[in-house]
Amino acid sequence: MNKVVLAAATALALVSGPAMAQTVLTANIEPATTWVRNFNPFNQTSARQSTLDFIYEPLVVFNRFDSNKPIFRLAESFKLVDDLKSIEFKLRQNLKWSDGKPLTSSDVKFTYDYLKKFPALDFVSIWTFISGVEIVDPQTIRFTLANPSSLAAEQLSQLPIVPEHVWKDIADPVTFANEAPVGSGPMTEIPRFTGQTYDQCRNPHYWDAERLKVDCLRFPQLADNNQILTATADGTLDWGVSFIPDVENVYVAKDPEHYHYWYSPSSMVAFLFNLETANENNKKAFNDVKFRRAVSMALDRATMIDIAGYGYPTLNEDPGLMGELYKSWADPSVQADFGKYAKYDAEAAKALFDEAGYKDKDGDGFRDNPDGSKISFSIIVPNSWTDWVDTVNIAIEGMQAVGIDAKIETPEEAVWTSSLIGGKFDAAINSLPASASPYYPYKRAFSASDKGKTRFTAQRWFNPEVEKLVTQFTQTADLSKQKEAMNKAQRIVAENMPMIPVFNNPNWYQYNTKRFTGWSTKENPFVNPSISRTNPARLLHLLALKPAQ
Repeated sequence: MNKVVLAAATALALVSGPAMAQTVLTANIEPATTWVRNFNPFNQTSARQSTLDFIYEPLVVFNRFDSNKPIFRLAESFKLVDDLKSIEFKLRQNLKWSDGKPLTSSDVKFTYDYLKKFPALDFVSIWTFISGVEIVDPQTIRFTLANPSSLAAEQLSQLPIVPEHVWKDIADPVTFANEAPVGSGPMTEIPRFTGQTYDQCRNPHYWDAERLKVDCLRFPQLADNNQILTATADGTLDWGVSFIPDVENVYVAKDPEHYHYWYSPSSMVAFLFNLETANENNKKAFNDVKFRRAVSMALDRATMIDIAGYGYPTLNEDPGLMGELYKSWADPSVQADFGKYAKYDAEAAKALFDEAGYKDKDGDGFRDNPDGSKISFSIIVPNSWTDWVDTVNIAIEGMQAVGIDAKIETPEEAVWTSSLIGGKFDAAINSLPASASPYYPYKRAFSASDKGKTRFTAQRWFNPEVEKLVTQFTQTADLSKQKEAMNKAQRIVAENMPMIPVFNNPNWYQYNTKRFTGWSTKENPFVNPSISRTNPARLLHLLALKPAQ
């Protein structure tokens, strides 16, 4: 019996019996035309989005909905030294991998050393953040930091810990599909996997098994928002993370007692240009801040929110990227100096294009570069994200109205992600995940060391001074000094406008109380409720759920 079949048989035995139907929670986690069996936790494009957190548990989860409080998971504590130059994590006693073998500090050290050996796996560039890792004892691991950092625990907890006895012999971990994962989280077993659905079931050796009341997560293949809407509205899904137009009427009204939603402000959505695009004519325009500013002023953000988003998103006209989510960090002087470039004003956009020399030189109705070369580009957006597709179409209408030859291109989500990571596109709509402070989106978007590793650096705009200020932010726990660094950084970003914010997405979240209770709600917001892979706190949410009586 091969490894995959054996794992499936083991997991089926765990969840068999009459109670199975009551303890299988069905969720929407990502749109797809077919499921590909890949559970490599380092893979940012084709791995299943249920891999992190559910199969590979973090050392610590920081609860953004509770003042960023640390919730200890594999680690039972951490200790940051007074000079902020090193940190120790102490693991829980008697941790085991899902195959029953011990999980110790040796596995932690192996994981971080492994990322140094295979830097393509290091999707958060952790080896620019640390300079060394050593075992103190079987339960304790010490990290030496490259620079002092008050955020060391949060940074280090972003990476999955993998078992040395499994990964040490993998010839090519970058392409390794990890079809039968051995993990540490609550849901490690894969008893069923087809192109149309897969089940992810409880870890037989999970350290926190007593709290886990859900036997399996089931993920049906749903290709786009329309299919997701159908599955949500008919009660198939217990836990959803999708845009649903007119949610009160098409969802809640069908069963007001059990069908609910809660949308809180979340990730910033922005348009961006690839400043390293292979198209030389487009590159000339994209690298001109006047061109970017003029495009920004051509974007009708209010219509995007009202028409494409059904009024759910939150307007973001902050060129420093703070917006409503980080308004306590926003420097008013930045908005005063550069705010006009992040507001819709078609006439001002035309005037700025004219001033900068972008005029129709060949008579085709569209503006060209000052040297006469043609500007023409596509904006890529996942074909399944219907609200974003509508947003892009509204943006294109605005651009064409001021003389810019822009079109839409709608690849599948995985292709869109791969294109952003690889820099194989001209323009795109993208987002930055919500965090406890603006440090994290700035770190994700503007770190040169992350280029080609995540989609968040897709614009390829890097500024040494911004990177220096972002590092300074972590080198103190003094809030006033952190704000001073962020004020300087947001001024540089606003002046250069490497990203064009339009709104903050809602934290898409629908939940069905017919089969499960314990959900995070607007009335009891104990944790970020989204099942999205950018939310490690989804693990805490899962552990709070239990079958309805």
